[in-house]
Amino acid sequence: METKHKNNPYYSRTDTTHLNVSDAEWKKILSPELYYVARQQGTERAFTGKYWDSDTKGTYYCAVCGNLLFRSDAKFASSCGWPSFFETEREGSVIYKEDNSHGMHRIEVECARCNSHLGHIFDDGPPPTHKRFCMNSVSLDFEPDKQAE
Repeated sequence: METKHKNNPYYSRTDTTHLNVSDAEWKKILSPELYYVARQQGTERAFTGKYWDSDTKGTYYCAVCGNLLFRSDAKFASSCGWPSFFETEREGSVIYKEDNSHGMHRIEVECARCNSHLGHIFDDGPPPTHKRFCMNSVSLDFEPDKQAE
């Protein structure tokens, strides 16, 4: 396990078992910024997250629990200010919920393993799915691909 997750006994990039952890427990484990976005459905400001304009090849995981979410091959420049993907890497890795907050009707995207808020999904993405998974960088962990030798 990476050292930045040493205080998180629930973080695993291989275990897909659904977690039932209280928000009080997550608050003890997660950074204040990650807790705000992931557990309180917050949003980081546009164009401020570390992955919104990254084009490095690799894999994205849930920053809370390590669940596999996206590959960089599905990432695209959407100019919305958040990292955007047109599909998940694994079927069933996320769940969708109605979100009528802030006077808008949107579809929230949560991690299927830990129920943490990742962002929202919209129908204005590129082919082949025409979906735009608009994610918060703070909710994502990134593992770059190893360079071929």
